[in-house]
Amino acid sequence: MKFQGTDQYVATSDLKLAVNAALTLKRPLLIKGEPGTGKTMLAEEVASALGMQLLQWHIKSTTKAQQGLYEYDAVSRLRDSQLGDEKVKDIHNYIVKGVLWQAFESEQPTVLLIDEVDKADIEFPNDLLRELDRMEFYVYETRQLVRAKQRPLIIITSNNEKELPDAFLRRCFFHYIKFPDPATMQQIVDVHFPDLKKELLAAAMKTFFDVRNLPGLKKKPSTSELLDWLKLLVAEDIPTDALHSGDDKVVVPPLVGALLKNEQDLTLFEKLVFMQRSNR
Repeated sequence: MKFQGTDQYVATSDLKLAVNAALTLKRPLLIKGEPGTGKTMLAEEVASALGMQLLQWHIKSTTKAQQGLYEYDAVSRLRDSQLGDEKVKDIHNYIVKGVLWQAFESEQPTVLLIDEVDKADIEFPNDLLRELDRMEFYVYETRQLVRAKQRPLIIITSNNEKELPDAFLRRCFFHYIKFPDPATMQQIVDVHFPDLKKELLAAAMKTFFDVRNLPGLKKKPSTSELLDWLKLLVAEDIPTDALHSGDDKVVVPPLVGALLKNEQDLTLFEKLVFMQRSNR
């Protein structure tokens, strides 16, 4: 069983090797990269390509590791006891299974996405070390050991907002998704916009990389933002001429709000355009 990419996801040879290495080693695959470079979508496409069920755990700043295993709903049990409900006698009725439990009890191999692990508290990855290592955990309330029937392929994404513990990193196969070069980016665009006019694509790509390469940007536009921008250009029927000037100077592109997401970056870009016009 090997991942070879899909028609909807342009995967570099290095990325395909990383996915297959994680499958071979039976270790979690830790994916880092800029926001918008397709880390989450990778898990979706791997599951689709390998015919596996996808389970997703989207991490927030308040997420605790225990929630991925299970939670004991003591409040509901107390309420039911006050109402005289018979199900209160069986504690199993108040155990809420987390995504790891669902992955462990599946009869078929699954892909488990732990998305944006760096959003959680620094102790979050450490609290999962034993479970990810041994593929089992103990439920104290019911005194049962939950062991994985099939080892899931675990894909963990990080935006590098904070450092991850060494002990956690040691248990993962790591891959960094580099920002696509123009040739790879064109392949990605071709997947999403196969009928886009070549002149418009060339002008849009030049403008996009001009904006992205501007020094001092607080947030550089990503792949997902380029795709959103192209979708708007097509929907609004923006002419190619609107994307560049006659003397090949940088211009403020139409619908630039799809690319630049804060006033600091927009002001910086407008200053560059103004300076270039002043130097004519």
